[in-house]
Amino acid sequence: MKKALTFLSPIFLSAALFADDAAPAARQQSMWQTLIMIGVALLFFYMILWRPEQKRRKKMQQQRESMKKGDRITAMGIVGTLVRVEQETVILKMVDGAKIEVLKGAISDVKPGSEVQAEEGETQTEGA
Repeated sequence: MKKALTFLSPIFLSAALFADDAAPAARQQSMWQTLIMIGVALLFFYMILWRPEQKRRKKMQQQRESMKKGDRITAMGIVGTLVRVEQETVILKMVDGAKIEVLKGAISDVKPGSEVQAEEGETQTEGA
């Protein structure tokens, strides 16, 4: 039995040495796979979530900066005609003539005055 153990011990010892050499390589490969997956996930989130949101915000900012008197404004479901633009707010005139002040950040849609007049003309001709 002792002869068998002395004969097999170098085999077990060499197997243990090779296993130690293979483990760091496997860890290294696993680390690269993890880093690549994290990179793919970040790219996915950028392309699907962050980039479209940045475009939408930029478009809304342009609309808010290009507002002028007579434009049709929608803010939090409230629709009115732009009367005056102030630094942080706008004054809207409602259908019944009432005026309200709304924050610029609450504005969700801006239609130029010429489009509004054309739409009103179409609805009047359809109704007649």
